[in-house]
Amino acid sequence: MKIFLGQGFSIFIILLALAALLLYVVWGWPNDLMWWSLLENTYAEIPLGVWIIIVLAFMSFSFSLNTLQKVRDQEKKIESSLRPLLEAETYVPNKKKYMYSKRLHVTATQLEQLILTQRKTLQRITNEKAEAQDKLIQERIIQERQRLARELHDSVSQQLFAASMLLSTMVEIEESQHGKASKTLMQTEKIVQQAQLEMRALLLHLRPAALHDKSLKQGMEELLVELQQKVFFTIRYRLEEVVLPKGAEDHLFRIAQETLSNTLRHAKATEVDILFVERDGLAIFRVQDNGVGFELTDAKTGSYGLENVKERAVEIGATCKVVSVPSQGTIVEVKLPIEKSEILTETNREKEIENDSNIISG
Repeated sequence: MKIFLGQGFSIFIILLALAALLLYVVWGWPNDLMWWSLLENTYAEIPLGVWIIIVLAFMSFSFSLNTLQKVRDQEKKIESSLRPLLEAETYVPNKKKYMYSKRLHVTATQLEQLILTQRKTLQRITNEKAEAQDKLIQERIIQERQRLARELHDSVSQQLFAASMLLSTMVEIEESQHGKASKTLMQTEKIVQQAQLEMRALLLHLRPAALHDKSLKQGMEELLVELQQKVFFTIRYRLEEVVLPKGAEDHLFRIAQETLSNTLRHAKATEVDILFVERDGLAIFRVQDNGVGFELTDAKTGSYGLENVKERAVEIGATCKVVSVPSQGTIVEVKLPIEKSEILTETNREKEIENDSNIISG
């Protein structure tokens, strides 16, 4: 309302000044003869001068009202054009001819594009920040796992080994003196040996899953050779070089760690066979033991950690099959289809990166 009254009054003053100027041009300087007639001549008992003022006022405020209405219409059009930016991810331009002036239309379009660009930039920055935060968390988790593994290996594992050696010596002494070791001593030795297996399984689980520029076969061989030196049962393995994408190799290596860790902790096996081969376009990883086994319908199967193995297999598009018979053993088999084109593309990409690095270093 203030805008309407202020604008109308300003226009009225301008029109009144123009009318006075026009009368001055026609009648000359105000005098009693001509100018006084504006008050003497009446129409409908209202002086002609008053009529002039009324008409000028009406014209002024009508023009002000019309201008204000047009401005508000333009504001509504601009608002309706920009509002989709607040309600949608993408801007759909109006196919009609300019809803307002061409210049304003171009400016509004540029503003819309700027807002969209800023929104995408903020989303990208937010995603990058979240990814960087996740990566930092994962690195810290790996570092903490490695620290725990080192401390457990240097302290608890060594103490368990010393206790096992001491108990073995005591058993040998009793057997040499009495022909048979006491039942309590034998049970204590088995408990310590089981604790050693539990500790080795925990250390195996805490090891990082990254292969560190090694093939899956090389990583598994190192893992199994190390286990053979520390466990009380026989480990046999057959490993072939199978070319897989880096992500699939890391997941399969982690599946191997999970499966062997479960075998150490729960199977009570005397023999374990590990197979990793390529057959008919499939990468096949299998772990078989002759341990205690379990009922597949038993709710305690979750203690074997097989759910983690199945989830990791699904993540890389593999299938996981578990067969277990009580008192006979367990078989865990993972089959991964090999996509040759994907492997070749990744290999070529790695070669290009290596060539670029050689060029830069050269």
